[in-house]
This record gives sequence, C-alpha cells and structure tokens, in this order.
Amino acid sequence: MLSPEERFLPLGRTYFGDEDDPATECHCNLWDWDQLRLIKIKGTSKFFPPEDDAQTSIFAQYLDYLSPEVREITIDNDGLLTGIPTDPDVDETEFTAYMPCSLCNHLANSPTICFSQLREIDRLGPGVDLLSYNDQKVIFKFNPLRLPHKLNSSWREMNIISKLPSHPNLVPFDNLILEDNESRIIGFTTKYIPGGTLSDPNKPFRFEWLQQLTQLVDFLNFELGIMHQDIAPRNLLMDPETEEILLFNFDCAAGGQRGLLKGQDDVTGIVFTLHEIITNDPQIKKIPHWKRKIHMVQNIEWTCNRELDCDVSKFRQFLNDWITNRSNGSMERYLNAPKRITWPAFQDPPDFDVPFQFGKNAAGEAVFRSGERYRSSALKNGQYCFQWQRPPQRRRPGVPL
Repeated sequence: MLSPEERFLPLGRTYFGDEDDPATECHCNLWDWDQLRLIKIKGTSKFFPPEDDAQTSIFAQYLDYLSPEVREITIDNDGLLTGIPTDPDVDETEFTAYMPCSLCNHLANSPTICFSQLREIDRLGPGVDLLSYNDQKVIFKFNPLRLPHKLNSSWREMNIISKLPSHPNLVPFDNLILEDNESRIIGFTTKYIPGGTLSDPNKPFRFEWLQQLTQLVDFLNFELGIMHQDIAPRNLLMDPETEEILLFNFDCAAGGQRGLLKGQDDVTGIVFTLHEIITNDPQIKKIPHWKRKIHMVQNIEWTCNRELDCDVSKFRQFLNDWITNRSNGSMERYLNAPKRITWPAFQDPPDFDVPFQFGKNAAGEAVFRSGERYRSSALKNGQYCFQWQRPPQRRRPGVPL
C-alpha cells in the first residue's frame, strides 16, 4: 500500500506578496500519487509558511472524498474548506505526451500489452503498482508527470530494462505497456518477486549473495557498459524460488559517459550497501551519494547487526580483494564494453509541438504558442491525453477504511 509519507509531491508555491506576512495569499500545487491528479490549494502564508511542507498530509482527509472534477480547493487558516470550484480551466496539470509505439523502432522487438488488460492489486509507491494479467503478477512502472528529470529517468529505465539480457540476478523485464486508443507507450512491467527487499534488517544475508552481486556488477559494467548508480538494500531482492539475489530499479543508470554521476559508481555502491546490510548504521546511510568515498566505510569497524552465514571478516576480505582487482583500468573497460546497450535521447512525439491558443493580445486577437502546455489546453486543441486519474486507494474494494 502507498504510504502516507510518499503520497504527496509538492509542485511549487506562489506567494502573492510578502511570504513572511501571515495574511499573504498563497497557492500550492500538490500532486497526489494515490489518485494521480494535481490539486491547487489556495490559502494564506499563515497556513503555508515558507519552506514547510508539513501541512500537505492534512489534505488526505479532503481529497479522498472530492469529486474527480475538482482541481482546486480553498482553505482558511485552520485548514478548513471554504471553496471547491469545478471549473476545468483551473486545472494546471501539465500535458504529458507519450510516444506511439510505431515510432519507437529501437523497441520494435519488445513484447507489449494493453493497459486495459491489467488489473490493479496494490499501489506500492510513487509510479509503482502491483498488477496482474492472465493470472500472473507484475510490477508496473510509469510516469504521469511532465518533469524533465522524471521524463528522462523513465525513458532511460524503460530502454535499459527492455534490452537487458536474461540474467539470474536481474529482475526480468515483462512488457511495454500501451494505452488502448493510440498504442502510446505509457510504462513497462517487470516480473513480480515476492518477499520484500534487503532493506529489512531482519532478513538474513549470505556470503554467496555478495559474490553474485559483484559478478553482476562486473557484467553490467564491462559487458553492457551500464552503470546502475543506485545499488542499495532497497533495490535488492532475494528470489524465493532460486534463492539468488536480484537487482532492480535502473532509473538512475548510465550508459557509457551518458548520465554518469559523481560518487555513484557501482563499486562505491556495493561497499556502502554491504556496510548498510551488515551494520544497519543510520549515520552512514545519511551521507549523500555525491559525498560518498569508499574509505569512509573501509577504514572503520563494522558492528554486525544482521544474521550472516559467515563471519564479517570473510565478507570484508572478499570485498577488499574485489575492489583491488577493479582498481586498474576499470573505467576504460566500462567505456569500451563490447555489448554496450544504447538508446536514443528522450524526445516528445511529433504531435506534441503543435500550436495552441495562449490568451489574447491587447487588440483582443488570439495569441498562439507551441511547446509545453496544460492538459486543459491540449484537450481544447484536440490532442490525445491519457487519463491517469483513479479513485483513492482507501475506497477500492477490499481496502480497509
């Protein structure tokens, strides 16, 4: 189930005056990952003080019972509703255009399935659902938001996942997901692996899983030219059928020089991951990726707080030997990987950049522009808009209120 902490994403505030003045009008755009819709909340600076998003959770009590047509609410300084307009023109949801499958020649060999064939089971996180079709469970990853970093990471992960070869330590790709009207690609599915991730400190950890993880990273880096860049316990599963470790989530991955991030190489990722798994040290986990250095954990004592199948020293010795073997020429091998995975840069579909009316000039004549627009403008212009909005999770059959 989607946690309350993950449900809301603030998408900007506007203060119409001095933001430190409690009486200043404030507009806050809030994305709801549960219902997959944007709501504008109007209030004052007293209720929306600068640099404080703590109040966003209060809106769950309203949003779960508002009509789907509501795009804006007004509240008083106590957080009570005072206005609920339903004018579609107040909708500030950005129009997200999806590429038709027919224009993605590089994905032509990927299996596909229509969205209407999927049945919802659960909502696991922002842009991650558990679904089923033909009596099999799958994980559906999607991006409904027109934010540059989300558009690019979604496009990158879809292309990498769909091109990865079958491997015993990778969560298998399943299908590209097409919306039903125009066969546009709106996401992808992978096989569902039950049991949870290794972020659970109560899960035992085996020495052979460290061996599998290092071998997998060598394969990704030196054969495919892929740097995962987000190796962490939350992205590692244990397959209950094979009892092997599985890596997933490639939304931060790089291909060659493209997308490489400072401090997020996979060697550093494994070192910090193993330390976190064994010690569950909350302080080390707080260090941002871009500030991480291997010596920060290599040069300290590791206190074991996890069930292991051998002594900590065996894990550390293996890890140190692997790091030493990778110390010379690894970047050159990575950049010259023989089976490098490639994909085209993200771009909007050709029909995205069509002119639309954007107000009027001083003479009262219509002014047109192209490019980014609100969904309401796209609909008026006759453009196809996939409707992500759905009922709240708590009102689905079988979900306790």
